[in-house]
Amino acid sequence: MDHRQTAAPTAPSAPAGAGDAVDAITAQWARVRPDLETTAMAAFGRIQRIARTMSDRMEAAYAPFGIGLGEFDVVATLRRSGAPYTLSPRELSATLMLTSGGMTGRLDKLERAGLVTRSPDPNDRRALRITLTDTGIDVVDRAVTVGLTVQQEALGGLSPDQATALNDLLRHLMTTAGPAPR
Repeated sequence: MDHRQTAAPTAPSAPAGAGDAVDAITAQWARVRPDLETTAMAAFGRIQRIARTMSDRMEAAYAPFGIGLGEFDVVATLRRSGAPYTLSPRELSATLMLTSGGMTGRLDKLERAGLVTRSPDPNDRRALRITLTDTGIDVVDRAVTVGLTVQQEALGGLSPDQATALNDLLRHLMTTAGPAPR
């Protein structure tokens, strides 16, 4: 098949003002490759764009606390684990899907900031335990509140029923898409 067509049928246009950048991309594909079904491309394009936008917003929300999104993930995981807010680096890496090198870098930064401590595992001399400090608990508790406000604002254009439906659809998509690669 010759893909260098000069005049391809155009996609139906969205109502004025209703389209977004992803609609523009799929319309371009429809012009040059009308044989393609681009619904999946549009859905995942939007998911990726939303994820990038929200990552940037969350980084900005956590910056006043001296942490980035990656560091927040570590202290939040420790906080969610419950008292005594202690996990092994391996448990943290598995939960956050990080390599040991990536985890070490985050832990170094958090330890320098006084948000976590490293101590020997009392049950295994070769292992460490990572514990959230009192300062770390304070920082994560304040940061999670600010972060949730940013996320709730992003969902502010949806009704409660729409937000619930969105969560249900995304949960189902995560299940059917399969596990994340390690």
